[in-house]
Amino acid sequence: MARDFGSVNRAGELDRVGISLRLTRLLWRDIIGLAETGSGKTGAFALPILQSLLNDKQRLYALVLTPTRELAIQISEQFEALGAAIGVQCAVIVGGIDMVSQAVTLAKKPHIIIATPGRLVDHLENTKGFHLKSLKYLVMDEADRILNMDFETEVNKILENVPRERRTFLFSATMTSKVAKLQRASLQDPVKVEVSSKYQTVDKLIQSYIFIPMKHKDVYLVHILNEMAGNSFMVFCATCNTTQRIALMLRNLGLMAIPLHGQMSQNKRLGSLNKFKAKSRSILIATDVASRGLDIPHVDVVINYDIPTHSKDYIHRVGRTARAGRAGKAITLVTQYDVELYQRIEYLLGKKLPLYETTEEEVMILAERVAQAQRHARQEMKEMDDKKKFGRKRGHDDEAGDTEESLGVQRKIKRKLGAAKTKRKKF
Repeated sequence: MARDFGSVNRAGELDRVGISLRLTRLLWRDIIGLAETGSGKTGAFALPILQSLLNDKQRLYALVLTPTRELAIQISEQFEALGAAIGVQCAVIVGGIDMVSQAVTLAKKPHIIIATPGRLVDHLENTKGFHLKSLKYLVMDEADRILNMDFETEVNKILENVPRERRTFLFSATMTSKVAKLQRASLQDPVKVEVSSKYQTVDKLIQSYIFIPMKHKDVYLVHILNEMAGNSFMVFCATCNTTQRIALMLRNLGLMAIPLHGQMSQNKRLGSLNKFKAKSRSILIATDVASRGLDIPHVDVVINYDIPTHSKDYIHRVGRTARAGRAGKAITLVTQYDVELYQRIEYLLGKKLPLYETTEEEVMILAERVAQAQRHARQEMKEMDDKKKFGRKRGHDDEAGDTEESLGVQRKIKRKLGAAKTKRKKF
């Protein structure tokens, strides 16, 4: 069982470094860190590792596991910024990038590896001479998300390849039963540091909902974006297809929207994220691939176009705004089919959210223009699908299966097929 190191109450705002300084004093202990999004969890594990690295200039010193590629790249940038004075070297090992160039980077033995579990296991199994036998720190950032993406087998393989004598940090804004199970398996006498034991959002986040008919969902979205024009938006959708369609529809209406989802190639994903970070696009339409850990300070409003199936994902989504003491807004679109999912979110938060006020007559003025943009978007989607099919026939499918989620599912299917073949051989 983890020891509770005095849960920190919300009597005052916790600054970004406060939890880091707290953890620095616990440098020699395994740690479970639970805090709401935007509270500085990355600094909480990066600073103690860099401080320890000062006294022990060893290569392949720490491994950080993350659920998404974008988060891995962001963590690497933060490590390099914080460790610039000591010349820290980081390697990002994620899918969608050539394995040979990654193997060359690993051969140079960086101090810190930031990786997604699937690609790291590929290197452990296939890259000659690469091992983690001298590792001193293992960090799992957004640990619940890693385990919910069918990477449990990969995580177990990684744990088999790292030394038992190490420091292990588990960090997340939400704790699930899978994380608790992993905690028992991989941590030794851990200390639990939590900002709050219940799921909550920050005080400066203004949350509301709007109850709308399903058939007018796009119209209401466009109305909100127009009404709050001048702000920076993140719009979360449930599927890659919806994300792409909404982005095309908004572009046809002259809005500066850009998509980010798992079926895009890695270069396109990074391109979208960088354009949004540089403020050359004001609206990022994304799946939950962007809901974890990404720190984009200028996000003013988060819109839940689709309500997440898991209520805890709501906490992570709205955590993209109102970060590090800033203010922000979150609006959730609720249709007649989403009532139960929405009630679960309110139950998790422990409070009723206010209604976002709109006038139906004002909203429906946009209906005709939105319908026209929807038609154009559907036509563009059809043309893109035809191009992809033609590309597959010619063997140029650069985006198929290019997600960490799909890789996890593919491995699961392969394991099941392998098990079925073994059974047939026995008979």
